[in-house]
Amino acid sequence: MRVLLTNDDGIQATGLNELRRALLEVPGVELSVVAPNANQSATARSITTRRPLVVEEVDFGDGTTGFAADGTPVDCVRLAALGLVSGPPELIVSGINHGSNLGDDITYSGTVAAALEGVVLGVPGIAVSQQSMAREMDFRLGEEFDFGGAAAFTARLVEEIESLPLPDGTLLNINCPAGEAKGARATRLGRRIYRDRLELRDEIDGRRVYRIYGDDPTYHREPGTDFAAIADGQIAVTPLHFDLTAEHGLDELRAYDLARLLAPAAEGLAE
Repeated sequence: MRVLLTNDDGIQATGLNELRRALLEVPGVELSVVAPNANQSATARSITTRRPLVVEEVDFGDGTTGFAADGTPVDCVRLAALGLVSGPPELIVSGINHGSNLGDDITYSGTVAAALEGVVLGVPGIAVSQQSMAREMDFRLGEEFDFGGAAAFTARLVEEIESLPLPDGTLLNINCPAGEAKGARATRLGRRIYRDRLELRDEIDGRRVYRIYGDDPTYHREPGTDFAAIADGQIAVTPLHFDLTAEHGLDELRAYDLARLLAPAAEGLAE
């Protein structure tokens, strides 16, 4: 099986390289690595369209190599799919991210975006993130990380991917707690509570410097969520899909006369 490994923390990130070594030990895996050459955290599904991408081969010092690109995580997946590596990927693995990607945070995450690109390409994706040893419940970098458990769990997941009950068009978002996990369970996305506020930091020559993103978001405490699993010291495995259609509102919207809005507003009011 051809596996592409990428991330959003950069090709030299400790999390990626710990996972890379674990995946090299999985029987039958043909591993390729294409990752950003620098940190691309919180780039979500951004792509690079206004300039060419620069790609450099990187020697990992253990007899294997990968490619570093000056683009986003999604760019890296596209590079691999379009021929940079030998054969299109059959599985996208993204991570291990330095920090959790829980609840609403996934919409900002470059780690999750890279795995989601697998869904776009018609192949399964796995996004892996690690809570720091500080045990914070947000996306801050924390103090230090132990990636060993997350790498081993993901390698076993890849080894059994063909027997996993994973519907087409689905990726798995994996979040691992700090320290040794007490277990692993399937979860749904929780809801984040952000504490952002507009804070003027400086004003120089008429230009204002603002800070808007808070350092300490919290979350809704609900059973069955990814937040709850991490709080219990368990690995959260959340299936995600790309279809954002609000099916529950579609029938009512179809019943509304949208074609009427093609007429000028005055004519519509006269009727």
